[in-house]
Amino acid sequence: MDSCIFCKIVRGEIPSEKVYEDARVYAFHDIHPAAPVHFMLIPKLHINSLADVENAHSALLGEMMVLVPKLAREQGCTDGFRTVINTGRVGGQEVHHLHIHIIGGMERLPGMIARGK
Repeated sequence: MDSCIFCKIVRGEIPSEKVYEDARVYAFHDIHPAAPVHFMLIPKLHINSLADVENAHSALLGEMMVLVPKLAREQGCTDGFRTVINTGRVGGQEVHHLHIHIIGGMERLPGMIARGK
């Protein structure tokens, strides 16, 4: 996708603070972090949203999910982290390229619901 901001980041047309990269995925810090640790993991292949995932994407998504805890630990999230995938307009997706937010590094993460406290 020529106009997709995340595709431009993957191509190096827009600078980013890289966390990780391999042949199929790219991770970078969020420019508006919600916590001390806040980065995104994206496939290099343009997939519009989680709603557009097909069986052919299974291996790619599996690789991404295996990377999440590894990268979170490397970024300092040793006592937990939050993952968020916003999907579609109503789901709060602002950039229409599938991405996983990995958020952590604080005692109480934003948006968490207290349970019984």
